Amino acid sequence: MPLSDFISSLQNNPYFGAGFGLVGVGAGLAMLRKATMVGMIFFRRHYMMTLEVPCRDKSYQWLLQWITMNAKHTQHISVETTFKQHETGKISTSFDFVPSVGTHFFYYNKTWIRVERNREQHTLDLHMGVPWETVTLTALGRNKSLYFQILDEARKLALKREEGKTIMYTAMGSEWRQFGHPRKRRPINSVILDEGVASRILSDVREFINTPHWYTERGIPYRRGYLLYGPPGCGKSSFITALAGELEYSICILNLSERGLSDDRLQHLMSVAPQQSIILLEDIDAAFVKREESAATKVAYEGLNRVTFSGLLNMLDGVVSAEARILFMTTNYVKRLDAALVRPGRVDVKEYVGFATAYQLKQMFQRFYPDMAISSAEEFANAVIALNRDVSMAEVQGVFMLYKNDPEGLIKNVDKIGKKEDEQ
Repeated sequence: MPLSDFISSLQNNPYFGAGFGLVGVGAGLAMLRKATMVGMIFFRRHYMMTLEVPCRDKSYQWLLQWITMNAKHTQHISVETTFKQHETGKISTSFDFVPSVGTHFFYYNKTWIRVERNREQHTLDLHMGVPWETVTLTALGRNKSLYFQILDEARKLALKREEGKTIMYTAMGSEWRQFGHPRKRRPINSVILDEGVASRILSDVREFINTPHWYTERGIPYRRGYLLYGPPGCGKSSFITALAGELEYSICILNLSERGLSDDRLQHLMSVAPQQSIILLEDIDAAFVKREESAATKVAYEGLNRVTFSGLLNMLDGVVSAEARILFMTTNYVKRLDAALVRPGRVDVKEYVGFATAYQLKQMFQRFYPDMAISSAEEFANAVIALNRDVSMAEVQGVFMLYKNDPEGLIKNVDKIGKKEDEQ
């Protein structure tokens, strides 16, 4: 049979025509689908913007709160319960609704934005110990400033919520995590130190903050270390809290005796500390012993865990130590500290915060009883000094609390200040 007749017979065959048609339709649909996918990829790559924010990023919680304020009509939400302490002392409970896991849409700045919050149930963030989460924003256009504007507004909203408060951070894993709720800033004059001590420290810190170029021009590392030493209960930690409030700084509390803390982790924590924060090492004498003592007892000179003394010194002023840092150390026993720890460059300013003086006693009396005459404050101070006892400001304040509205009763019972239990 000639080839032309064979092809003609196939064309006239209805079964072959139907099969060929189905194959043609299938091939056409496959090509259309592929073209659609290529077109979507091209469109996404050139005409859509995507921003992914992982849960480890500092702006993650800021962004969730900001989305809550803008995606008001979403029906898929999660609740976050918070407690707020008011000036009256009462604590109120508030419920914040944040977008739950899933997809959300909202309209912002003349643009529709798609929000997708994902949670990996089987994947943990090793740094935070929680399921790994991401928030992905997708919007039309190529204007990346839209996302900068969103993140900036989210940051400002978070700062507004914390305005007028001091934030405490503690080390969790290899990151800093907020400890408790933001506290109302404590006035600097509410902590009464001996005359001139508070003003010297405050002026020195302000000068350090305002002169970073001075350090750069002279090749001096831009960091400052302070040591407050003296008996317990005299106001060292309280003053640092008040100082942070005056400077509008946060406080990062670092416990060298924490289980699992190592030299490497210590260096990392110092390098990732929040900006505008004070690093606080309390009771530094409790973490280490003097090298002479350790040699005598044949005990390795290292911390209670894996932090070594050399690791601490390297953190303070080593090659990899952090810049733009303010560090405060406190101790009740300054003589126990190794000379290498408190040398200039590691500790730049040392201030003694000791037992109550006549100046402090008068200032506290006037603070509790502002309507009383100065002569009454002097009479009280002289009466306490005449006891010839070493009393801390915490002990003095404890007796003041017994006579909140009775200055005469306080003066009559001044002998209670610093009185030991076995003497009562």
